[in-house]
Amino acid sequence: MSTSLDIRLKRADKVYREEENITGVIAITTASDLKHDGITLTVEGCVNLQLSSKNVGIIDAFYNSVKPIQLIGVTCEVSGSSRLPAGTTEIPFEVPLKPRANRVLYETYHGVYINISYAIRCDVKRSFLSKDLQKSQQFLVQYWPGRNPGPPPHIKDTNRSVPFKLSPTTLAAGGAGAPDFLLRGQLDGICCSVNRPFTGHVILERCAAPVRSIELQLVRVETCGCAEGYAREATEIQNIQIGDGDIPTNVDIPIYMVFPRLFTCPTLITTNFKIEFEVNLVIVFHDDHLVTNNFPLILVRE
Repeated sequence: MSTSLDIRLKRADKVYREEENITGVIAITTASDLKHDGITLTVEGCVNLQLSSKNVGIIDAFYNSVKPIQLIGVTCEVSGSSRLPAGTTEIPFEVPLKPRANRVLYETYHGVYINISYAIRCDVKRSFLSKDLQKSQQFLVQYWPGRNPGPPPHIKDTNRSVPFKLSPTTLAAGGAGAPDFLLRGQLDGICCSVNRPFTGHVILERCAAPVRSIELQLVRVETCGCAEGYAREATEIQNIQIGDGDIPTNVDIPIYMVFPRLFTCPTLITTNFKIEFEVNLVIVFHDDHLVTNNFPLILVRE
């Protein structure tokens, strides 16, 4: 049996908040006595930024702004040089989750051009004749309820419902190619908790052509850059069909969408990057003509 190294966090969901302690055990399993030159534990967290291929080369200043932003970097010694007996040895640990000076811990987020991730790594140093052991375990960081270190600009009445109307006259260029139709609806709010579903309803009052589908598209808008300029990219997170086939008129169609945890986070606006979200309401007609209506969202942690 070869030597194995594992990190077992105490929390099954691996979710932690700033100022909490990350607790768990380091498990080392070996067939015979294991001599080592020290065991260290490192907690790391950073924001990785990158530009899409179409933006690279436009502004030289971008290359400085897309360097990784380190949020936390703590290394502690678990054990000095010693020898471990054969079998499984479990070493408990407890590490405080504190950001670097002048930094805050943003929520874990996996995007296309912005990635915020955290990990705890264990290193077992051995003599030059033996290979060092290393194991890394990712964990999630979430804000405390009601806290957002990078909130968007204040918007009045963010919790109020938002009624809307969609017809050829409300579309750009007069809705060229779109059949005569009228879709009314209401969003229960544009300021939403990432823990709660996005809700509302739509009603198709009239339509001169059959409707094939009504869809709800969640979009992330990621911005990277600096004072000299920014690169802004919108990408789809998920698409939910809320109406299928020739939809009857004057029927209340509910809107209900759960935000996927790893691919969404509270709206975040900082000096070097922004993470914002939008919802597109898409109507697809039988001739494949489609019309959309865009709604910006503000996500918060309640």
